[in-house]
Amino acid sequence: MRIGSLLAAVVLPVLLTTPALALEVSKSATVAAKPADLWAEIGDFCAIGDWHPAVAECEETRENGETVRTLTLEGGGTIRERLVEATDTGYSYEILESPLPVRNYRSTLSVSGEADGTRIDWKGSFVAHDASDADAAGIIEGIYQAGLDSIAKGAGN
Repeated sequence: MRIGSLLAAVVLPVLLTTPALALEVSKSATVAAKPADLWAEIGDFCAIGDWHPAVAECEETRENGETVRTLTLEGGGTIRERLVEATDTGYSYEILESPLPVRNYRSTLSVSGEADGTRIDWKGSFVAHDASDADAAGIIEGIYQAGLDSIAKGAGN
């Protein structure tokens, strides 16, 4: 029995401190617009307030030398996100504070394509928090899909 106790004393703490595996969600859409033109419409970090139906307002600030946006949601609540990286065709961000059932959330929104066909990719990784993996992934997928549908509907307008 001493071996069993020793094994439990060693293995149990490792299992309890091992971080949950990150979930990944990815959605994409293709629209009839030039990539540079579409990115000019949607690519500003706070432009999400113009095209995502769940966002009532976006306020961008500088905090400790970093760009942070605060999203006021249509149904109430706020999400604070930090810009991690930006290019001419995409940006990555992290959630700082949110009512969403996720932790360690990092996401990228980007465009690619040629001439009059643009693919928009929105992907993220996170750990479910206070929700099942399936429920957390479903919520993030719904957020991405609603945003992509709105972009596709308004592209070039």
